[in-house]
Amino acid sequence: MRYYLIVGEASGDLHASHLMRSLQAIDQSADFRFFGGDLMTAVGGTRVKHFKEMAYMGFIPVLLHLRTIFRNMSFCKKDIVEWAPDVVILVDYPGFNLNIAKFLKQNTTIPVYYYISPKIWAWKEYRIKNIKRDVDELFSILPFEVNFFEQKHHYPIHYVGNPTADEVRNFLSTYHEGFEQFCQTHNLPTDRPILALLAGSRTQEIKDNLPAMMQVAARFPQYQVVLAGAPSIADEYYQRFIDGTQVRLVKNKTYPLLAHSTAALVTSGTATLETALFNVPQVVCYKTPVPRLIRFAFNHIIKVNYISLVNLIMDREVVSELFADRFTVDNISNCLQALLPGGELRQQMLDNYAQLRHILGSDVASDNAAKMMVGLLKKSETGDKNVTALN
Repeated sequence: MRYYLIVGEASGDLHASHLMRSLQAIDQSADFRFFGGDLMTAVGGTRVKHFKEMAYMGFIPVLLHLRTIFRNMSFCKKDIVEWAPDVVILVDYPGFNLNIAKFLKQNTTIPVYYYISPKIWAWKEYRIKNIKRDVDELFSILPFEVNFFEQKHHYPIHYVGNPTADEVRNFLSTYHEGFEQFCQTHNLPTDRPILALLAGSRTQEIKDNLPAMMQVAARFPQYQVVLAGAPSIADEYYQRFIDGTQVRLVKNKTYPLLAHSTAALVTSGTATLETALFNVPQVVCYKTPVPRLIRFAFNHIIKVNYISLVNLIMDREVVSELFADRFTVDNISNCLQALLPGGELRQQMLDNYAQLRHILGSDVASDNAAKMMVGLLKKSETGDKNVTALN
């Protein structure tokens, strides 16, 4: 079958590349055409445009590149119609992808599948109308989205498993480096346990969060402090903050670092889930502008109760979230102290992490999604109402 995929950022490129490999394993004649990145290109098929030609974040960059965005959108619609795929698979990137879905629903009979659903439970919930109208099947990687879509909005979806859980399981099954060897590889001392700092993957996040994280870490001299360097950030940028301090930088090795960490300070995002899956007790800390206003908005306007994936999945506060007016060095230090070995909350957090892994399940998300997709497409071809997925 012919699959047309659209992603708009690096994370989508990663998830879509795994999905493509899983589709290839099931459908020997799979033919791919896509808006994507290098990882998807490595799998095979025809790349129409690189996502870097389309990825504009923030109000001003989008405004400045409106003509390019609309031109890409128009070209994408035309290219899909001309290639006539068996299915279009949209991966996250809702601003662009929901527009494509609307066009396809109005002008073609090509089925639209959405892999990694838009996070409308956090913002822009009104988009549910577009999804219900234009998306034939939605595949989720977060278990709590099932209740959101099915119970609140009466729109059935498929939970396929979580790719981050897949990646951590795969890493741990093949990673056998000991603590001393890890320390020697990265020129770290071997006589002190590691306190990891995961300060984000964007320069603004690092600028806002890292100084306070370092102040907290300085209160725990019995630990060596290791900063996880993001691949997209130059070493020189990190050196502005850590030069002349005891903080060490380990670049592009977040998983090995977490495998050997005793505790961690983490900004929000996928890193909170990764840290939990490595069984590392953590404090989530995120500095915001106008903290009192942000707290008011979070309490009265924003539709989610938590900012970290761990708490969102568990639907309760498993990890402390110190953001807005709660983001202080003293608050972070006190929470961290309780999570270190011998601390009163450490074992409780580790027990909660075990429940988290159970909720996420052990399904390989891309394999599960591919089986469902091919099964649904075959059902559509044959009209067999009894076929819902491949076994």
